[in-house]
Amino acid sequence: MDADSTALPIYVQTAEMLIREIASGRLIDGERLPPEREMAADMGIAVGTLRKALNDLVDKGLLVRIQGSGNYVRHNPDAASVYSFFRLEKLEGGGLPTANVLNVEKVQKPDDLPVFGQSKTAHRIRRLRLLSGEPAALEEIWLDGKWAGAISAKDLSESLYYYYRKTLGLLISRAEDRIGVAQLPDWAGADIGCKAGASVGFVERWSRTAEGEIAEFSRTWFNPNRARYVARIK
Repeated sequence: MDADSTALPIYVQTAEMLIREIASGRLIDGERLPPEREMAADMGIAVGTLRKALNDLVDKGLLVRIQGSGNYVRHNPDAASVYSFFRLEKLEGGGLPTANVLNVEKVQKPDDLPVFGQSKTAHRIRRLRLLSGEPAALEEIWLDGKWAGAISAKDLSESLYYYYRKTLGLLISRAEDRIGVAQLPDWAGADIGCKAGASVGFVERWSRTAEGEIAEFSRTWFNPNRARYVARIK
């Protein structure tokens, strides 16, 4: 795993990947994880980094450490996660989400957007989404202009909700998704394995604060041969 200025810390990435592997059933309840040195070597990270990630899973109730025996998976659907709102997975399940920012602009809200927020302007963020390094989706996120005067691509975290909370003081507490099929837009300029105009999976999302205000509207186009939309109901 490589880090850059916009990436989540490596231990957070590692913890989030394992959380998604557990949620998808790829790591099953009661399963014993490999020895830490072996696991760290397979992931290409330091043992100390892995242990920090595993500590996070223990704190979230997703891992039990038994002295002299090892680390054992515990399924916990209520575990907190940076990507708890992120619904795309690899076809076989799981996959670590990362993102490459294509561009960020503050613009007047166009007429084709649903009505949301309090400002006439919005920050339009276009990104390429990858799952475990494979390009899988394109995102167009519209954050209501009231939440920030300016946003730079270099400041964005791979998890926008994490960035909103830590930098803008904006907590997204719930979201509504509408799933369908749409044509891949021609602005993409990034390869997700489909050409512009191709019919792909499509998600529209309205993201709300705890007070019910819609702070963000987004559109996601995803390659159904590389990703699937998954919602697990407790």
